[in-house]
Amino acid sequence: MTEPLIEKTSGWRGTREIWIEAAYQALLENGIDGVKVMPLAQRLGLSRTSFYGHFSDRDDLLNALITLWQSKNTGNLVRRTEDYAETITEAILNLFDLWLMPDLFDSKLEFAVRNWAHTDASLAVLLDEADRVRAGALQAMFERFGYDAAYARVRADTIYLTQIGYISMIKDGPSEPLGPRLQRMPYFVEIFCGKAVSEAETARFFARHPLADKGN
Repeated sequence: MTEPLIEKTSGWRGTREIWIEAAYQALLENGIDGVKVMPLAQRLGLSRTSFYGHFSDRDDLLNALITLWQSKNTGNLVRRTEDYAETITEAILNLFDLWLMPDLFDSKLEFAVRNWAHTDASLAVLLDEADRVRAGALQAMFERFGYDAAYARVRADTIYLTQIGYISMIKDGPSEPLGPRLQRMPYFVEIFCGKAVSEAETARFFARHPLADKGN
């Protein structure tokens, strides 16, 4: 039996945030069918009625998970494409931070939401919209550095579909060591944009992700 995540305290109904966190963990572990009120209450060591102090029903909780996914993954990706960069290679390395920092882009949540969308038509619509927004932001990033719209779109799709495909293949996280993966990223940048990453840009990128120097 799963141990409660928090200690039950008489009269305490928890917080909205801990219910969302418990639902998030259940979604990652068991898919959308695992996100149910009673199992979550048991997981948290709270009563079922405590849930209704924060959410009107299960759908309200599911909408909170969708909002988390939209804000974290789509919102952060769009913002990262708009971050300052002097060159397209630097802009793509800024984007690559998303794939390496779960606080910026949650690949496990992305995988879980995409699986969930297979059985939820309304979520599938939101997922299609998220894909359009993200690809559009990537295209705008290329156009900002002088790429023709048609080429910018193809390059944007190449980056996006490569990463989404990577996420779809690795439910439990990357199977390859992080160090070698980081070392290859400047080569991916060159493939994606047709320009080599400078030594200074590579150094700044590796400084943000020091495992790259250790090959771990």
